[in-house]
Amino acid sequence: MHLARIPRRRYTVGRTPIEHLPRLSEHLGGPDIYIKRDDLLGLSAGGNKTRKLEFLMADALAQGADTIITTGAVQSNHCRLTLSAAVKEGLRCHLLLEERVAGSYAEDGSGNNLLFRLLGAESIQVVPGGSDLQAGMEEIAEQVRRDGGRPYIIPGGGSNALGALGYVACAEEILAQSFEMSLPIDHVVCSSGSGGTHAGLVAGFHGNQSGIPVTGISVRAERAPQEAKLHALANETAQLLADDGREVPREAFTVEDGYVGPGYSLPTEEMTAAIQLFARLEGILLDPVYTGKTAAGLVGLVRQGRFAPGSTVLLIHTGGSPALYAYPDSVLASAGG
Repeated sequence: MHLARIPRRRYTVGRTPIEHLPRLSEHLGGPDIYIKRDDLLGLSAGGNKTRKLEFLMADALAQGADTIITTGAVQSNHCRLTLSAAVKEGLRCHLLLEERVAGSYAEDGSGNNLLFRLLGAESIQVVPGGSDLQAGMEEIAEQVRRDGGRPYIIPGGGSNALGALGYVACAEEILAQSFEMSLPIDHVVCSSGSGGTHAGLVAGFHGNQSGIPVTGISVRAERAPQEAKLHALANETAQLLADDGREVPREAFTVEDGYVGPGYSLPTEEMTAAIQLFARLEGILLDPVYTGKTAAGLVGLVRQGRFAPGSTVLLIHTGGSPALYAYPDSVLASAGG
């Protein structure tokens, strides 16, 4: 796979660590659990979007953009990190926020919403859930053009083929670390939302013929449409890297959709328990929207016996801890563990 051919900005010095979680592993009594600390990636408070933005921002700069436009939910980690990357590059940034849960946006809210203001977003527009976000971003872009600017639109989550290259790079990083640590990895678990992380990992592992399966824990979509979306995105991504027509097979995609609960960003007892478990056993902070539900999925799959005892499972920590401060009641609620 020829990643070096594609322009890339670098926002992180070196690799993110892979850490063993011995107390959690012992507590669950199943596989050995490790965690890839992509919450420690560069830009403001880190997270998986940083890897995607390395490729997307390089493309924006190559096109001469002076303004970035993107979209996400009201507590979007992607919007925080895109804004941070724009600041780093000296570009303006407009945010279009989708209020997926009615009444969830607060102009003076905490968490990522506070950081949008601190980092100096050029504008923040809030639209109802289900709005045509692409059309909304195009309207902002047209206004930027009328004002003499050069806009560049980044899709929600940075999850197009170019952005997914960030997790092809991550897959190659994991394989190198696995070799250096003499740590055979039997299974990878990640969040599955806008899809760039999950699709990029699968494309990267497949392209390197690693044989490592990936299970994505859905935070929003149902299994069948999510797997279809991932399959299409992974193959678009693979085509950026090779011209030999290799296809990532449909069976390479596994999504578990039983941990979404009542909806995107809405709390579940399993999510709360998982956040508390990781914090109190390993000192690791998860967020209630993505990593908390993903960790709940991991815990559930371990307890169902989905992983062989003594096997090695790697959880991708995609970041998001600033959102904790926007959901204190959810993460501190009483929950079984």
